[in-house]
Amino acid sequence: MIVPLDMTDDATAEAVHRIALHSYAVEAELIGSTANPALHETVEDMRALPLRWLGGFVDNELVAFVGYARVDGVLDIDRLCVAPSHFRLGFARRLVEQVLAEGGPAIVSTGAVNAPAIALYEGLGFRLVDTVVVEGGLRIAQFGHPGLV
Repeated sequence: MIVPLDMTDDATAEAVHRIALHSYAVEAELIGSTANPALHETVEDMRALPLRWLGGFVDNELVAFVGYARVDGVLDIDRLCVAPSHFRLGFARRLVEQVLAEGGPAIVSTGAVNAPAIALYEGLGFRLVDTVVVEGGLRIAQFGHPGLV
C-alpha cells in the first residue's frame, strides 16, 4: 500500500530517517563513497526539506518512501529509499510510478555506479542527461524522464 506520509508525525519522520540511513549505507557500499549528504542528515534535516512524501507499507510498517517536489513544472525525485529487507520487491518502482502518474517531465539523480538504481530508472523510461562530480569526489548520474531529454 502506498500512501502520503506526514513528516510532522514523530514516529513517521523517525521511520523515514531510519530507512534512509540503512538504504543510503547500502548505496555507499555500492558506489564506494560516503559523500552523499543524505547519509549524514538528521530527522530534523529531512523534515525541513520542501518535499511531498509517499510511503510504501507492509503490515502497517513503513518499508519504503519517496520524497519529491514539482519545481518549475518538473517533478524532482529527491529521495527514494527502500529498507534493505525489502529490496527487489518492487517498492521503488511502484513509488516512482506513483510520482510519474502526476504527469509532466521528471528528473532524478543517483550515484553514477549505482547499477540497481540506474536499471530501475532506465526501466521506467528515464534517460541519462549528465554526469557530474560533487563535493567529496562523488560522481552523480542525472536522469530525465520524457519531456526533458
